[in-house]
Amino acid sequence: MNAGSKKPGQMAAYKVGETDSRPWGNYTVKAVGTGSDGEEFCEKEIKVKSGHVLSLQSHELRREHWRVQAGELTVILDGERHTLKAGEDIRIPLQAVHCMANLGHDTCIVYELQEGQCREEDITRYMDAYGRDVAEARDEKTAKSLELYKALLAEIGGKR
Repeated sequence: MNAGSKKPGQMAAYKVGETDSRPWGNYTVKAVGTGSDGEEFCEKEIKVKSGHVLSLQSHELRREHWRVQAGELTVILDGERHTLKAGEDIRIPLQAVHCMANLGHDTCIVYELQEGQCREEDITRYMDAYGRDVAEARDEKTAKSLELYKALLAEIGGKR
């Protein structure tokens, strides 16, 4: 679902212990709350199965901080590709076009900290390996990210 279809007040907040299985793996909500600055936060553990990729997406209402706990993570962020090993991290700014993928042999475990309006519905997808609805590219960084995403899909397809 794209965030544009629901207003922040209509979106459901995450709850501690909430878990969801997806074609790429799963996530578990570890903590939620409000920081001293009054901003919401949500902490998740994300497990990305070998040879899988999440959708290329952006968020209008939140920033994210990812830290790899196990495995190796390939990240697309605003038209650039990064590879992170266990202990390394990356910050995903508000409205940045991004995705994570696991090109390795073992499940990759990622700690994610969301800050801002933390809602699952705050996702605008630009490309998705699993057939979910997508939005059109909005600028050159999105177009470059789409090229990188297609290359990731080809790499993953070649490993299966």
